[in-house]
Amino acid sequence: MKRIGLFGGSFNPPHLGHLHLAESVHEALSLDEVRLIPSKISPHRSMAAYAPEEDRLQMCRLAAESYPWLHAEDYELRQEQVSYTFYTVRHFAGLYPDARIYWLIGGDMLRSFTTWHRWEEILQYAALAAVAREQDEFGALQEEAEKLQRYGKIHLVNVESFPISSTKIREMIGKCQDYPCYLPEKIVQYIKEKNLYRK
Repeated sequence: MKRIGLFGGSFNPPHLGHLHLAESVHEALSLDEVRLIPSKISPHRSMAAYAPEEDRLQMCRLAAESYPWLHAEDYELRQEQVSYTFYTVRHFAGLYPDARIYWLIGGDMLRSFTTWHRWEEILQYAALAAVAREQDEFGALQEEAEKLQRYGKIHLVNVESFPISSTKIREMIGKCQDYPCYLPEKIVQYIKEKNLYRK
C-alpha cells in the first residue's frame, strides 16, 4: 500500500526546518512520498505578510528538487475557500483510494487539533504524523495522542529541533540581515531575483 504524507502550511518561505521535518517523517514512517501543499487562505494566520501564491508554489518546487520523494502541490491554491485541512485530506483520499494518507503537523498543532474545522472527519481520511521537536515534549504529546486514538491513527515522530521560522526569516530579509544559511540556495536566489519580503 502506498504511503503518502501531506505537509500543509504557508511556506512563506519554505526553509531548511520544513525540509528537515519532512525528511524525518519520511524516514520514520517509511513514506513513499511527501507533498508540500502551500495554503491559499490560512485558517490560523494573517495573510498580510504572504508572498504571492505563484512565488510560494515555485519556492516549494525549488525546495523539493533535491528530494526525489518530495513534490510541490497546488491543490489548496486552486480552491476559492479557506484552506481547511478537512477538504484537502478528503480530496487526496479520494484521489488515492488505495493509499494510506498521513497529515504532518507540529506538536503545538496536535494540542489544538480538536479546535480544527471538522477535526473528527479529518481522522477518517488521514492519520496524523505529529512531530515532537523536544524530548521533554514527547510525554505531553503522548497524552494528547491517546485521547485522539479512538477517532483515528496518531503517529508521534521525534525530530531534532531546527530553531528557525518563516516569520523570523522574513524579518531578517526586511532588515537586510544574513539569512541564507536557513534556506536552500535556489530559494535564496529566487527571493533575491523577485525582491520578496523587502519593505
